[in-house]
Amino acid sequence: MGKERERTRIKCRIDEFPEEIKELINQRLADVNIGYVEIAEEVTELGYPISKSSIGRYAFRNNNIAKSLKESAEQMKVIVEAVKEDKNLDVIGAVNQMMAHGLAQRMAIAQEEMLEMPIDKAMRVAVQLERSTVYKEKFKLEYKRGVNDALSKLKEELKQELKQQPDLFKRMCELADKVAERMESENNE
Repeated sequence: MGKERERTRIKCRIDEFPEEIKELINQRLADVNIGYVEIAEEVTELGYPISKSSIGRYAFRNNNIAKSLKESAEQMKVIVEAVKEDKNLDVIGAVNQMMAHGLAQRMAIAQEEMLEMPIDKAMRVAVQLERSTVYKEKFKLEYKRGVNDALSKLKEELKQELKQQPDLFKRMCELADKVAERMESENNE
């Protein structure tokens, strides 16, 4: 078996610059009135030659990181709020959807970003997400089976206890069926 590929970090020429130059670049990028060409020229004049393309890639990478962190924080905030409001919320499903969306975004980004995650690893993650969906469905089936088994045992015990009161037995079985239906519908949501 071949040697496993070492995970490499995206290197940018700007990462090698002194902090004050990086800070200058970040300040200039924050000003929407200044273009990449002007920033590259200014930094080059200070003795740190750089192209407008390098400035653009650096800005793109930093904007994507900031945007991704902000989106993740907002998504988690929505999930936390939803869980506070509805204790029966399918949190696993919501988190899986969020992860699947993130994975789809991850696979659609530029080649430079894709170097961080080898395709075989991305595919393993996709398989794991699919597997978690299967486990969720299996849990639902086992839950339903457990409710049905418990309901059958309850009815059997009620039948033994209420032999002399068939009307009460019938009413108790109807109530138990309603509770089981409600539990099943809540589990399917």
